[in-house]
Amino acid sequence: MPAREGVRVSDAIVIPARELVLTHARAGGPGGQNVNKVASKVTLRFRLRDSPSLPEPARRRALTRLAHRLTTDGELVLSCATHREQSRNRAAVLARLAVILASAVQPPRPRRRTLPSPAARERRLAGKRLQAERKRERQRPEE
Repeated sequence: MPAREGVRVSDAIVIPARELVLTHARAGGPGGQNVNKVASKVTLRFRLRDSPSLPEPARRRALTRLAHRLTTDGELVLSCATHREQSRNRAAVLARLAVILASAVQPPRPRRRTLPSPAARERRLAGKRLQAERKRERQRPEE
């Protein structure tokens, strides 16, 4: 999933590469002396609020579900520094963007109403009878 082609979120949604901003920085972690020379950490910025490639209902759902992850400008920022190579970090951050957006834009399943089973209804009523009996026993006896 190279960045120049974009990121496929679903069959209908593809985020083009021009909407993604990838920056690189030096990362801590494994790598020995190489860590001080190579910018292997990848940071991805995606302007979710202004993206023309997301249909309006999908964008609204994503903005609602990812509100805690967005900047005040409506930008989603992801970074990856788990691998030693920049290319693997880039692939990982793009894959993570696809997974996050795919789950955020998915419409909710409609809820099907169900009825409690007869056994469940009987358990509820038995519990209510038991509670009523306890309360009756706590009262002062009538004289």
